[in-house]
Amino acid sequence: MTDATPSFLKIGDTDIAYRHRTGRAPGAVWLGGYKSDMLGTKAEALDAWAGEAGHAFLRHDYSGHGESGGAFRDGTISLWLEQSLGVFRAMTEGPQILVGSSMGAWIALRMAQELNRAGEGDRLAGLLLLAPAPDFTSVLVEPKLSDANRRDLEEKGYMEEPSEYSDEPYVYTRALFEDGRKNLVLDGVIDTHCPVHILQGKADPDVPFAHAMRLAEHLPADDVTISLIGDGDHRLSRPQDIALILRSLEGLIERPV
Repeated sequence: MTDATPSFLKIGDTDIAYRHRTGRAPGAVWLGGYKSDMLGTKAEALDAWAGEAGHAFLRHDYSGHGESGGAFRDGTISLWLEQSLGVFRAMTEGPQILVGSSMGAWIALRMAQELNRAGEGDRLAGLLLLAPAPDFTSVLVEPKLSDANRRDLEEKGYMEEPSEYSDEPYVYTRALFEDGRKNLVLDGVIDTHCPVHILQGKADPDVPFAHAMRLAEHLPADDVTISLIGDGDHRLSRPQDIALILRSLEGLIERPV
């Protein structure tokens, strides 16, 4: 079962909120996007699927997101990666499929690298990456910064941009950009040592589908499937998108080891 209210795991000095549905392996682990939380449409759909299918499902909020503690402006890729690995190691057993959305796909790829480096690669049954945005700070955001943006980063340590998904603006900090450069994955071959399925909308206004194609070029070709959705946006939360996500997850589960 999964709880209506979250549980908390202290990682460092921060209480990280999570919800865990017990079930059989391979389980699925949700990794949300920048400024999203674990109660979004896709995460809820995955939880419902897990309940019906009898698989384990784990989701959590990064610090400064959703129900977790901490300040959003203190967040970096390294910090959110540390928290994600901490929850993963504490709450899961056996092989898991990491389902990463947007920035969560970057976190998933970095988790795969760190788990393999630590000799825990057998914990990964696959990666399902939705509108993946690895290296987004350096590749997608920085090149578009205005002079005013750069001045704010230098003088104030942060900048703000309007968001299509919230009344509150997106906040990007200088620390996020600097730390992002330490976590780049599109600078060489990404050896996940597990199958990867990428779902990408061609009508995504935030992450161009060319970015997903570039990511695929950095992954071992025999382990990668990429599905382009002609009218798909960045959220991939329409009923037909959700159905494709669930079919893709089931495909990874059924894939012979």
